[in-house]
Amino acid sequence: MKSLSKEKIRRLVEGARRGRHRAYAPYSGYRVGAAILSADGTVHIGCNVENVSYGASTCAEQVALYRALAEGKKKFLAIAVAASDKKRPVPCGICRQVLWELAGDIPVWVVEGRKKRVFRLSEIYPQPFARQRR
Repeated sequence: MKSLSKEKIRRLVEGARRGRHRAYAPYSGYRVGAAILSADGTVHIGCNVENVSYGASTCAEQVALYRALAEGKKKFLAIAVAASDKKRPVPCGICRQVLWELAGDIPVWVVEGRKKRVFRLSEIYPQPFARQRR
């Protein structure tokens, strides 16, 4: 796993924590923030946004990634996820697939209170769907 500097990890984790505070989660109360680091060193922050129609809700990881893509970023180094409780906030299945397709096998920093753990996306999503080449 390509290692990031302590400063980049700190910025990434802080971004995820900031995103968590911006979450809109009136139904579940589960506030999640994510931050993705693009290759140019920019940290893009996202938060979960719930809707009374649960299917219209969006995860923090997707918001962060889509925000980066909208700003023209195409290569990513890592993502961090922080949640409002102490449970390990690993990305859901849909987020794992979206990250795999658009960001690749990047490190995923999971923030549990003061503790941080890192996984490769392939560790938590071992058999992703892959685009069929023609």
